[in-house]
Amino acid sequence: MPDKSNSVFTLRPLEKADLEVITPWFQDIEDLSRFDRTSRIPLNLIQTEEIWRENFSPSGKNGSCWFVVESDSGQAMGIVGLEAISLVNRDAVIAMFVEKSARRLGLAIRATALLADFAFRQLGLNRLTSYYRQDNHISRDLVERLGCQVEGTMRQAWFADGTFRDMIVVGLLSQDWVNRRLILAKEVSPETIVTFGSKGCPSWSWPPQVDKCD
Repeated sequence: MPDKSNSVFTLRPLEKADLEVITPWFQDIEDLSRFDRTSRIPLNLIQTEEIWRENFSPSGKNGSCWFVVESDSGQAMGIVGLEAISLVNRDAVIAMFVEKSARRLGLAIRATALLADFAFRQLGLNRLTSYYRQDNHISRDLVERLGCQVEGTMRQAWFADGTFRDMIVVGLLSQDWVNRRLILAKEVSPETIVTFGSKGCPSWSWPPQVDKCD
């Protein structure tokens, strides 16, 4: 169980060694079917390494980037990432997962907001897309808080628990984020912070601490 007294969490690049921790998360059938509509079979470590192999390509040109949400004690709490990054269309798909024992700590909204900052301010993207199963109210509430707008419904596109469910498509534009960012920063309590790097940087933390680093 994570230490709930911790208030500062770090986003750092996903490493291959992290897969030993992440693999058991997705051996939970319920969580697996909520996170990914393409997979229903729990995987062992070797299978997981094969799926994530391209993310550790030395060229770094695989169109995705993933980060681990880590406590100050070095415990992995979740992952957040960008997939299908297109520098032509300047868009990507954003995804977030927090393991069960670390939920209700406010990590999902902070880590996702920080990654949105990264996508728009660092990568120069113009759009983020996300998807969720219609009955997944946690994901629905997360993307709503982020400022995503519902753009469509893919009918019966997500099969889980023996039932075909609708898949909701949402999008967040750079301008949407500019309008939403300061409002969200005021809504999120500063007692829990997610930041980039081991030392952190006030302007690359969520909620934002100051306008720029000293």
